[in-house]
Amino acid sequence: MQERLLYEYAVIRIVPRVERCEFINAGVILYCRDADFLQMKYEVSEKRILALNDGADTEKIRELLVAFEKICNGVRDSGNISLLKKADRFRWLTAQRSTMLQVSEVHPGLTINPAEKLEQLFAELVK
Repeated sequence: MQERLLYEYAVIRIVPRVERCEFINAGVILYCRDADFLQMKYEVSEKRILALNDGADTEKIRELLVAFEKICNGVRDSGNISLLKKADRFRWLTAQRSTMLQVSEVHPGLTINPAEKLEQLFAELVK
């Protein structure tokens, strides 16, 4: 039997109008220390965003998500945060903030395969 690994995840949310606190689940970020795994998956639904704010800057939202992903992946040209260890990048990315891009609380779980779990969580929480 394969060993189950502890993982942590958070849901990535788009908040088109911060003052209204309405959000759209847009992605999931998952960290598993024992598997040396940190990845995220997201999608931008312009239709859903514009339903909450018809003046939303969807291009800016896409840019923020791309920057978020670069930090998650440790892309060197995305600033000092991207140079941190995976655990530290995960903590920074999942810190609470009041912007158009927010994350849920961090939730734990056990899995055999972190990549498959990321896909499952994305399908359950975003799709």
